[in-house]
Amino acid sequence: MPASPADPPPPAFPRVDEFLCFAFYAASHAFTRVYKPLLDKLGLTYPQYLVMVALWDADDQTVGGIGEKLGLESSTLTPLLKRLEALGHVTRARDAADERVVRVRLTAQGGALREAALGIPGCILAATGLDLPRVMALQKEVTQLRAALERAAQPAQA
Repeated sequence: MPASPADPPPPAFPRVDEFLCFAFYAASHAFTRVYKPLLDKLGLTYPQYLVMVALWDADDQTVGGIGEKLGLESSTLTPLLKRLEALGHVTRARDAADERVVRVRLTAQGGALREAALGIPGCILAATGLDLPRVMALQKEVTQLRAALERAAQPAQA
């Protein structure tokens, strides 16, 4: 049936720059552009840096534990770890108690790399133009948003 002149017009479809997901997508790319020169000095990619940060926080972790912490599947994480091992930053070894488990440990070189990376968080904070309390509040909000989206995606995975 044709629309009558009294019918309201259909709602406008949002522009791409009005999508929340696009704002995150674009911000992620902007973060990558800020991180790249800082990480190039360390010889690391951003995903490798995240693995190193996780290990600097707690050394001697399982591949599964690191993957869970970073939200990465082992099929994605294993090549990263192999590259970090080839660079001399980590070692990988089967767990003595359970051969199915692979443990990842920092080498002395990997531990020393932490010192070279200490300035990176401050550089990123400065690049945001925000103060630390606002960044921490924003990080908390984004983490809550991610958790809500993951809960919403659960039925789709079943």
